[in-house]
Amino acid sequence: MRLDLFLKRSRLIPRRALAQQACAAGAVSVNGQVSKGGKSIKVGDLIECRQRKGTQRVKVARLPDSGTPKTEATSLYEVQGSGEDDREQER
Repeated sequence: MRLDLFLKRSRLIPRRALAQQACAAGAVSVNGQVSKGGKSIKVGDLIECRQRKGTQRVKVARLPDSGTPKTEATSLYEVQGSGEDDREQER
């Protein structure tokens, strides 16, 4: 599955156009490497999204199928941490 589609379907980023813009700006990385929206992702990949509200790190738990409802979007990933956690540890 494409990275930009996963970000949209998992509700990490609300629209695909925004997901594509974030990837093009270098704000999204997969397994530590800055990635474009067309990058293929698989279960177990670590995605890091940098947004205005902070950085969010998630691990892909499963890939959505075409019938995945919005209410199950959070089951697609496991939260690994956020940029706020890193700042707290540095103090």
